[in-house]
Amino acid sequence: MRQYILGRLVQLVVVMIGISVIAFGLTYVLGDPLSVLLPLDAPLEQREVYRRELGLDQPLAVQYARFAAGAVRGDFGESFLMKKSAAALVLERFPATLQLALAGLGFAMLIAIPLGTLAAYRRGSAIDNLCTAVAVAGQAIPIYWLGLMLMIVFAVQLKVLPASGYGRVENFVLPTIALGSFLAPLTMRLVRSSMIDVLAQDYIRTARAKGIGGSGVLLKHAFKNAALPVIAVLGLQFGQLLGGAVVTETVFSWPGVASFTVESISNADYPVVQAAVVLLAALICIVNLSVDLLIGVLDPRIHQ
Repeated sequence: MRQYILGRLVQLVVVMIGISVIAFGLTYVLGDPLSVLLPLDAPLEQREVYRRELGLDQPLAVQYARFAAGAVRGDFGESFLMKKSAAALVLERFPATLQLALAGLGFAMLIAIPLGTLAAYRRGSAIDNLCTAVAVAGQAIPIYWLGLMLMIVFAVQLKVLPASGYGRVENFVLPTIALGSFLAPLTMRLVRSSMIDVLAQDYIRTARAKGIGGSGVLLKHAFKNAALPVIAVLGLQFGQLLGGAVVTETVFSWPGVASFTVESISNADYPVVQAAVVLLAALICIVNLSVDLLIGVLDPRIHQ
Protein backbone atom coordinates (compact mmCIF):
# COMPACT_ATOMS: atom_id res chain seq x y z
CA MET A 1 0.00 0.00 0.00
CA ARG A 2 2.88 2.36 0.82
CA GLN A 3 4.45 1.86 -2.62
CA TYR A 4 1.06 2.35 -4.25
CA ILE A 5 0.56 5.70 -2.48
CA LEU A 6 4.14 6.78 -3.21
CA GLY A 7 3.71 6.01 -6.91
CA ARG A 8 0.53 8.07 -7.08
CA LEU A 9 2.20 10.99 -5.28
CA VAL A 10 5.10 10.93 -7.75
CA GLN A 11 2.62 11.01 -10.63
CA LEU A 12 0.85 13.94 -8.96
CA VAL A 13 4.09 15.93 -8.73
CA VAL A 14 4.97 15.23 -12.38
CA VAL A 15 1.51 16.30 -13.56
CA MET A 16 1.61 19.52 -11.53
CA ILE A 17 5.02 20.39 -12.98
CA GLY A 18 3.56 19.96 -16.46
CA ILE A 19 0.56 22.10 -15.52
CA SER A 20 2.84 24.82 -14.19
CA VAL A 21 4.70 24.91 -17.52
CA ILE A 22 1.40 25.26 -19.39
CA ALA A 23 0.17 27.97 -17.03
CA PHE A 24 3.45 29.85 -17.44
CA GLY A 25 3.12 29.60 -21.22
CA LEU A 26 -0.22 31.39 -21.00
CA THR A 27 1.78 34.56 -20.39
CA TYR A 28 2.71 34.58 -24.06
CA VAL A 29 -0.45 33.00 -25.47
CA LEU A 30 -2.67 35.76 -24.08
CA GLY A 31 -0.50 38.49 -25.56
CA ASP A 32 1.61 41.25 -24.13
CA PRO A 33 0.42 42.11 -20.59
CA LEU A 34 1.59 45.68 -21.12
CA SER A 35 -1.30 46.16 -23.53
CA VAL A 36 -3.62 45.77 -20.51
CA LEU A 37 -1.58 47.81 -18.07
CA LEU A 38 -0.72 50.71 -20.36
CA PRO A 39 -2.53 52.69 -23.06
CA LEU A 40 -1.61 51.96 -26.66
CA ASP A 41 0.15 55.31 -27.03
CA ALA A 42 2.32 54.86 -23.92
CA PRO A 43 5.96 55.93 -24.43
CA LEU A 44 8.53 53.23 -25.06
CA GLU A 45 10.46 54.23 -21.92
CA GLN A 46 7.37 53.66 -19.77
CA ARG A 47 6.83 50.26 -21.35
CA GLU A 48 10.40 49.27 -20.58
CA VAL A 49 10.00 50.33 -16.95
CA TYR A 50 6.89 48.18 -16.56
CA ARG A 51 8.57 45.29 -18.38
CA ARG A 52 11.45 45.36 -15.88
CA GLU A 53 9.05 45.60 -12.93
CA LEU A 54 7.19 42.51 -14.16
CA GLY A 55 10.44 40.69 -14.86
CA LEU A 56 9.55 40.19 -18.52
CA ASP A 57 13.02 41.34 -19.56
CA GLN A 58 14.63 38.31 -17.89
CA PRO A 59 15.38 34.95 -19.59
CA LEU A 60 12.50 32.48 -19.81
CA ALA A 61 14.19 30.04 -17.43
CA VAL A 62 14.47 32.74 -14.77
CA GLN A 63 10.86 33.83 -15.31
CA TYR A 64 9.60 30.25 -14.99
CA ALA A 65 11.67 29.59 -11.86
CA ARG A 66 10.21 32.70 -10.24
CA PHE A 67 6.68 31.71 -11.31
CA ALA A 68 7.08 28.14 -10.03
CA ALA A 69 8.46 29.33 -6.69
CA GLY A 70 5.54 31.71 -6.32
CA ALA A 71 3.04 29.00 -7.29
CA VAL A 72 4.37 26.71 -4.56
CA ARG A 73 3.70 29.51 -2.05
CA GLY A 74 0.31 30.25 -3.60
CA ASP A 75 1.53 33.61 -4.89
CA PHE A 76 0.61 34.30 -8.52
CA GLY A 77 0.96 38.06 -8.32
CA GLU A 78 -1.76 40.70 -8.52
CA SER A 79 -4.63 40.93 -10.95
CA PHE A 80 -3.92 43.56 -13.58
CA LEU A 81 -7.48 44.87 -13.45
CA MET A 82 -8.52 44.47 -9.80
CA LYS A 83 -5.12 45.08 -8.16
CA LYS A 84 -5.71 42.24 -5.71
CA SER A 85 -4.04 38.89 -5.15
CA ALA A 86 -4.87 36.64 -8.12
CA ALA A 87 -4.98 33.53 -5.92
CA ALA A 88 -7.31 35.24 -3.44
CA LEU A 89 -9.67 36.30 -6.23
CA VAL A 90 -9.83 32.73 -7.54
CA LEU A 91 -10.25 31.17 -4.10
CA GLU A 92 -13.13 33.56 -3.35
CA ARG A 93 -15.05 31.95 -6.20
CA PHE A 94 -14.13 28.35 -5.43
CA PRO A 95 -17.08 27.69 -3.07
CA ALA A 96 -19.65 28.61 -5.74
CA THR A 97 -18.05 26.29 -8.30
CA LEU A 98 -17.65 23.42 -5.83
CA GLN A 99 -21.25 23.76 -4.68
CA LEU A 100 -22.48 23.64 -8.26
CA ALA A 101 -20.19 20.72 -9.15
CA LEU A 102 -21.28 18.66 -6.14
CA ALA A 103 -24.94 19.45 -6.75
CA GLY A 104 -24.60 18.46 -10.41
CA LEU A 105 -22.76 15.27 -9.47
CA GLY A 106 -25.42 14.36 -6.92
CA PHE A 107 -28.20 14.96 -9.45
CA ALA A 108 -26.37 12.85 -12.03
CA MET A 109 -25.95 9.96 -9.57
CA LEU A 110 -29.60 10.22 -8.57
CA ILE A 111 -30.56 9.59 -12.19
CA ALA A 112 -27.74 7.36 -13.44
CA ILE A 113 -27.49 4.73 -10.71
CA PRO A 114 -31.19 3.68 -10.54
CA LEU A 115 -31.73 3.78 -14.32
CA GLY A 116 -28.42 2.07 -15.10
CA THR A 117 -29.14 -0.68 -12.57
CA LEU A 118 -32.69 -1.13 -13.85
CA ALA A 119 -31.49 -1.33 -17.46
CA ALA A 120 -28.91 -3.98 -16.55
CA TYR A 121 -31.38 -6.01 -14.50
CA ARG A 122 -33.90 -5.88 -17.37
CA ARG A 123 -31.30 -6.37 -20.07
CA GLY A 124 -32.79 -6.71 -23.54
CA SER A 125 -36.23 -5.51 -22.46
CA ALA A 126 -38.13 -2.42 -23.58
CA ILE A 127 -37.01 -0.66 -20.39
CA ASP A 128 -33.37 -1.36 -21.22
CA ASN A 129 -33.79 -0.09 -24.77
CA LEU A 130 -35.57 3.05 -23.55
CA CYS A 131 -32.90 3.84 -20.94
CA THR A 132 -30.11 3.29 -23.46
CA ALA A 133 -31.84 5.50 -26.04
CA VAL A 134 -32.32 8.27 -23.47
CA ALA A 135 -28.65 8.03 -22.48
CA VAL A 136 -27.45 8.24 -26.09
CA ALA A 137 -29.75 11.18 -26.78
CA GLY A 138 -28.58 12.89 -23.59
CA GLN A 139 -24.94 12.62 -24.64
CA ALA A 140 -25.80 14.29 -27.95
CA ILE A 141 -27.44 17.36 -26.38
CA PRO A 142 -25.02 20.30 -25.91
CA ILE A 143 -25.00 21.59 -22.37
CA TYR A 144 -25.36 25.22 -23.45
CA TRP A 145 -28.49 24.36 -25.48
CA LEU A 146 -30.01 22.48 -22.56
CA GLY A 147 -29.23 25.37 -20.23
CA LEU A 148 -30.87 27.87 -22.55
CA MET A 149 -33.95 25.67 -22.99
CA LEU A 150 -34.32 25.25 -19.22
CA MET A 151 -34.02 28.99 -18.81
CA ILE A 152 -36.59 29.74 -21.52
CA VAL A 153 -39.13 27.22 -20.23
CA PHE A 154 -38.88 27.61 -16.44
CA ALA A 155 -37.64 31.19 -16.08
CA VAL A 156 -39.14 33.03 -19.06
CA GLN A 157 -42.32 31.10 -19.92
CA LEU A 158 -43.45 29.53 -16.64
CA LYS A 159 -41.66 32.06 -14.38
CA VAL A 160 -41.27 29.49 -11.59
CA LEU A 161 -37.48 29.58 -11.26
CA PRO A 162 -34.88 32.37 -11.53
CA ALA A 163 -32.72 32.51 -14.65
CA SER A 164 -29.65 33.62 -12.73
CA GLY A 165 -28.43 34.51 -9.27
CA TYR A 166 -26.67 32.83 -6.38
CA GLY A 167 -27.28 32.26 -2.69
CA ARG A 168 -30.80 30.82 -2.57
CA VAL A 169 -31.94 27.22 -3.03
CA GLU A 170 -34.01 28.03 -6.13
CA ASN A 171 -30.91 29.48 -7.81
CA PHE A 172 -29.34 26.01 -7.78
CA VAL A 173 -32.16 24.19 -9.55
CA LEU A 174 -31.62 25.03 -13.23
CA PRO A 175 -27.77 25.03 -13.18
CA THR A 176 -27.80 21.73 -11.27
CA ILE A 177 -30.15 20.09 -13.77
CA ALA A 178 -28.09 21.35 -16.71
CA LEU A 179 -24.75 20.23 -15.27
CA GLY A 180 -26.10 16.95 -13.90
CA SER A 181 -27.73 16.08 -17.22
CA PHE A 182 -24.34 16.64 -18.84
CA LEU A 183 -22.76 13.92 -16.67
CA ALA A 184 -25.68 11.51 -16.16
CA PRO A 185 -25.90 9.79 -19.62
CA LEU A 186 -22.33 8.47 -19.68
CA THR A 187 -22.52 7.47 -16.02
CA MET A 188 -25.79 5.61 -16.60
CA ARG A 189 -24.29 3.63 -19.48
CA LEU A 190 -21.25 2.84 -17.36
CA VAL A 191 -23.42 1.63 -14.46
CA ARG A 192 -25.41 -0.54 -16.86
CA SER A 193 -22.29 -2.07 -18.42
CA SER A 194 -20.61 -2.70 -15.08
CA MET A 195 -23.76 -4.18 -13.55
CA ILE A 196 -24.25 -6.52 -16.53
CA ASP A 197 -20.72 -7.87 -16.06
CA VAL A 198 -21.25 -8.42 -12.34
CA LEU A 199 -24.66 -10.08 -12.75
CA ALA A 200 -23.05 -12.65 -15.06
CA GLN A 201 -20.56 -13.79 -12.38
CA ASP A 202 -20.76 -17.19 -10.69
CA TYR A 203 -21.25 -15.82 -7.18
CA ILE A 204 -24.41 -14.05 -8.36
CA ARG A 205 -25.78 -17.35 -9.69
CA THR A 206 -24.88 -18.97 -6.36
CA ALA A 207 -26.72 -16.26 -4.44
CA ARG A 208 -29.79 -16.73 -6.60
CA ALA A 209 -29.59 -20.50 -6.17
CA LYS A 210 -29.70 -19.97 -2.40
CA GLY A 211 -33.04 -18.25 -2.82
CA ILE A 212 -31.92 -14.64 -2.39
CA GLY A 213 -34.38 -12.32 -4.14
CA GLY A 214 -33.59 -9.88 -6.92
CA SER A 215 -33.29 -6.83 -4.68
CA GLY A 216 -31.08 -8.72 -2.24
CA VAL A 217 -28.76 -9.84 -5.03
CA LEU A 218 -28.47 -6.29 -6.34
CA LEU A 219 -27.92 -4.56 -3.00
CA LYS A 220 -25.82 -7.14 -1.13
CA HIS A 221 -23.72 -8.64 -3.90
CA ALA A 222 -23.87 -6.88 -7.25
CA PHE A 223 -23.82 -3.19 -6.47
CA LYS A 224 -20.66 -3.17 -4.35
CA ASN A 225 -18.59 -4.85 -7.05
CA ALA A 226 -20.17 -2.87 -9.88
CA ALA A 227 -19.43 0.41 -8.07
CA LEU A 228 -15.63 0.15 -8.37
CA PRO A 229 -15.31 1.00 -12.09
CA VAL A 230 -18.00 3.66 -11.69
CA ILE A 231 -16.03 5.34 -8.89
CA ALA A 232 -12.85 5.17 -10.99
CA VAL A 233 -14.46 6.83 -14.00
CA LEU A 234 -16.18 9.47 -11.86
CA GLY A 235 -12.76 10.55 -10.64
CA LEU A 236 -11.62 10.94 -14.23
CA GLN A 237 -14.84 12.76 -15.10
CA PHE A 238 -14.34 15.40 -12.42
CA GLY A 239 -12.29 17.44 -14.87
CA GLN A 240 -15.04 17.06 -17.45
CA LEU A 241 -17.53 18.18 -14.80
CA LEU A 242 -15.54 21.38 -14.25
CA GLY A 243 -15.41 21.83 -18.02
CA GLY A 244 -19.18 21.63 -18.10
CA ALA A 245 -19.25 24.15 -15.27
CA VAL A 246 -17.58 26.70 -17.57
CA VAL A 247 -20.60 26.67 -19.87
CA THR A 248 -23.14 26.34 -17.07
CA GLU A 249 -21.73 29.24 -15.07
CA THR A 250 -21.62 31.41 -18.19
CA VAL A 251 -25.21 30.62 -19.21
CA PHE A 252 -26.67 31.14 -15.73
CA SER A 253 -24.32 33.99 -14.66
CA TRP A 254 -23.03 31.83 -11.83
CA PRO A 255 -20.25 33.59 -9.84
CA GLY A 256 -17.79 30.71 -9.91
CA VAL A 257 -14.17 30.12 -10.89
CA ALA A 258 -14.99 28.88 -14.39
CA SER A 259 -16.87 31.95 -15.59
CA PHE A 260 -14.36 34.22 -13.84
CA THR A 261 -11.52 32.50 -15.71
CA VAL A 262 -13.24 32.98 -19.06
CA GLU A 263 -13.71 36.67 -18.23
CA SER A 264 -10.05 36.97 -17.23
CA ILE A 265 -8.94 35.37 -20.51
CA SER A 266 -10.98 37.96 -22.41
CA ASN A 267 -9.28 40.71 -20.41
CA ALA A 268 -5.78 39.19 -20.80
CA ASP A 269 -5.49 39.21 -17.00
CA TYR A 270 -2.94 36.42 -17.03
CA PRO A 271 -2.07 36.29 -13.27
CA VAL A 272 -5.71 35.35 -12.60
CA VAL A 273 -5.74 32.86 -15.49
CA GLN A 274 -2.53 31.25 -14.24
CA ALA A 275 -3.86 31.01 -10.69
CA ALA A 276 -7.14 29.48 -11.89
CA VAL A 277 -5.39 26.93 -14.13
CA VAL A 278 -2.96 25.78 -11.43
CA LEU A 279 -5.50 25.69 -8.59
CA LEU A 280 -8.18 23.89 -10.63
CA ALA A 281 -5.58 21.40 -11.88
CA ALA A 282 -4.45 20.81 -8.29
CA LEU A 283 -8.06 20.19 -7.26
CA ILE A 284 -8.56 17.69 -10.10
CA CYS A 285 -5.32 15.89 -9.21
CA ILE A 286 -6.30 15.69 -5.54
CA VAL A 287 -9.72 14.27 -6.45
CA ASN A 288 -8.15 11.68 -8.75
CA LEU A 289 -5.60 10.75 -6.08
CA SER A 290 -8.38 10.37 -3.51
CA VAL A 291 -10.34 8.15 -5.89
CA ASP A 292 -7.26 6.00 -6.56
CA LEU A 293 -6.67 5.55 -2.84
CA LEU A 294 -10.34 4.78 -2.22
CA ILE A 295 -10.33 2.11 -4.91
CA GLY A 296 -7.11 0.71 -3.45
CA VAL A 297 -8.84 0.35 -0.08
CA LEU A 298 -12.02 -1.17 -1.54
CA ASP A 299 -10.15 -3.54 -3.86
CA PRO A 300 -6.83 -4.77 -2.35
CA ARG A 301 -6.02 -6.55 -5.64
CA ILE A 302 -5.01 -3.14 -7.05
CA HIS A 303 -1.82 -3.22 -4.94
CA GLN A 304 -0.72 -6.62 -6.22
